[in-house]
Amino acid sequence: MDYANLKVGMNVDIQRSDGRVHSACISGLNTNTQSVTVEWFEKGETKGKEIEVEQVFALNPELSVPEPIAPAPVQPKRQVSSAKVSRITNARKSAISNNTPRQEETRIPSARLNVVRAANQNGNANNPSPAGPVQNLVKQSIPAARRRSNVVKEVDRIKKQREERRAKQEEQKQQRNKDAELGNHPNWEFIRMIRDCQADLEYQPISNHDRVEDHQITVCVRKRPMNKKEMNKKDIDVITIPQKESVLVHEPKLKVDLTKYLENQHFRFDFALDENATNEMVYRFTAKRLVECIFSKGMATCFAYGQTGSGKTHTMGGDFDGKKQDVTKGIYALSAHDVFKLLQKPENKKKDLVVGCSFFEIYSGKVFDLLNKKSKLRVLEDGKQIVQVVGLKEEPVTNVDNVLKLIAHGNNVRTSGTTSANQHSSRSHAVFQIILRSRKNNRLFGKFSLIDLAGNERGKDTQSSNRQTRMEGAEINKSLLALKECIRSLSNKGVHVPFRASKLTQVLRDSFIAENAKTCMVSCYFKCFF
Repeated sequence: MDYANLKVGMNVDIQRSDGRVHSACISGLNTNTQSVTVEWFEKGETKGKEIEVEQVFALNPELSVPEPIAPAPVQPKRQVSSAKVSRITNARKSAISNNTPRQEETRIPSARLNVVRAANQNGNANNPSPAGPVQNLVKQSIPAARRRSNVVKEVDRIKKQREERRAKQEEQKQQRNKDAELGNHPNWEFIRMIRDCQADLEYQPISNHDRVEDHQITVCVRKRPMNKKEMNKKDIDVITIPQKESVLVHEPKLKVDLTKYLENQHFRFDFALDENATNEMVYRFTAKRLVECIFSKGMATCFAYGQTGSGKTHTMGGDFDGKKQDVTKGIYALSAHDVFKLLQKPENKKKDLVVGCSFFEIYSGKVFDLLNKKSKLRVLEDGKQIVQVVGLKEEPVTNVDNVLKLIAHGNNVRTSGTTSANQHSSRSHAVFQIILRSRKNNRLFGKFSLIDLAGNERGKDTQSSNRQTRMEGAEINKSLLALKECIRSLSNKGVHVPFRASKLTQVLRDSFIAENAKTCMVSCYFKCFF
């Protein structure tokens, strides 16, 4: 395409988008896109657009005839009074006439532009007029490569909107995929609320590297994962453990107008372990420090408390494989390992101690010896007001294997039953004791009581049970209530401890009132019912 007849500063006729045809001044030539940039004044404003060369030649046929290229400058139809501006303009024309493209030109002061605009406004402001060479310099002060037409800007804007729309559609697609999993769940709205709440939490779960603090009373909670039965029933896991000392319970509720909402309740404990915690980790933060206590003439007690089916027996006794239990991975076995390990230390060898174990259960207010054919025992106080379990068999042990055999034997004969909440429910409190005595006079040196409590039950969960099962549940809840009152009294030093309220607390009297007594409770729980 021949641009010899098109020069910067030349006035040509152009056609507007509304069909109007008027004169405009060429302010730039673009050989790459075969287009020209024109400017004109209209209603006191400088306007411009980019049009194709073919359209310029169609409206200005006199320019389509080739003309020889001459070095002489082409005089514009309109002259500006300023001599300096005229010289700059003539220089630009000479550069264009020699086919030398100019990418950068000098911007003239805005004060001179105002003179031209004022002159134009004094005339007919409604008729657009060409911008002229002076106004052309303002546009040429910006490099041609950096100039962008309104069409290009509009294309970029549409492209940006398209990318944002596609990103939003992708996010909605992912959300629909998540909702598809919950589509058939009766409580999908609550599940979404819980997930949204969990997404805003800062997680810092407990680890083996955390420091274990020593307290007289330590309370640790452990969460059990959901089993297949609960998943098939489409129950909701409403418990979250974001931090090592806090538990968050999501309680679904309904407003008066049946609007569903979530009430989040925070609880704080000494240690909180989630469903990924192992028995070894539970033991490290609970009973491990208590084993050291009994070598200092202390009385230590560790409880496993919780609703039936929450994992108490699994925590204390070990992992289950069907009805068989691996007793090597429970707190019973881990405590026995540490007892014999500490017994080999030089400072403890000097004490000349022997280890013995006893295992009994409390069922419906009665005490039975699990190591002696479940013979019935009596709990009495002697003249020194020390509680004695009359007839309890204490087996001497010399290694861990002896202890594991006693634990396995006691678990096999322990009373259990079937309830609506758990098919293998422990219906009695099992008390396993590791006793240290002096070899010379057989006097008690220290005692560690590990108790697997029977699961407490709500009346709602036992409505379909028979009379015997309901009576067992009432006796269990009665003894647990007495235990709660004793632990509450321990936290308030100097207050009377009501240990005579049940057989369980009566047997553990020395663990409550001894001077060097320490207590730890492992509260096992799982998702809440609502």
